[in-house]
Amino acid sequence: MREGNLADRLFLLRERIVGACARSGRDPASVRLLPVTKGFPADTVREAIALGLQEFGENRVQEAEGKIPSVEPRPRWHLVGHLQSNKAKRAAQLFDVIHSIDSDAIAAEVSRRAVQADRRIACLVEVNTSGDRDKFGAAPDRALELLQAAGRLEGIELQGLMTIGPLEGGPEGARRAFQSLARIRREAAGAGLLTEDADLSMGMSDDFEIAIEEGATIVRVGTALFGSRPGAAGPGTGSRVL
Repeated sequence: MREGNLADRLFLLRERIVGACARSGRDPASVRLLPVTKGFPADTVREAIALGLQEFGENRVQEAEGKIPSVEPRPRWHLVGHLQSNKAKRAAQLFDVIHSIDSDAIAAEVSRRAVQADRRIACLVEVNTSGDRDKFGAAPDRALELLQAAGRLEGIELQGLMTIGPLEGGPEGARRAFQSLARIRREAAGAGLLTEDADLSMGMSDDFEIAIEEGATIVRVGTALFGSRPGAAGPGTGSRVL
């Protein structure tokens, strides 16, 4: 999968997405590939844009500050990593979509900063469906409450939910986590807090096919598309592969 040039890897990745959709009876057009460019330079983003990709994810506001302004024409930028309140102002200026609304406080701060910037930012509520203690995200039993609170705020347009698969538990553990997020979307839709087809941002390089089988509409893929990050060591204990 990681051999060949970027065009080859993109072709193979799309084939895997089509295969996962076929197994689950889904239209491949219902799944968006979100390339995650954490650790990769702006030149890599430009190369990907030349291949037709128009949306990209970044994990850290600080890295994005130097990268986003240097890429023109501007693609659509997603913040997929944890957001600290002291970075909310810059995040509201830089990103078009924020996947990591994980508390009432972060939702309120993003709202405040979006209003100051005269923007309306698409947001997803992050839910910790795996129960991993070292992960961010609202507890599943608080997700609807957070959606309700965030939905009342100015400057925020709720578009769905996000989760990260578990560190342990293998494919079945990942499947349970993704099924949990899909179930929360159904509950939120029933409560009028989200639409039935609201985004489910779930699945990364090592589990995106399972995520698609369980309803993902956005898969966040980095190394499976771009290869190993420059200067990055191999995955260690407790790490996840974007």
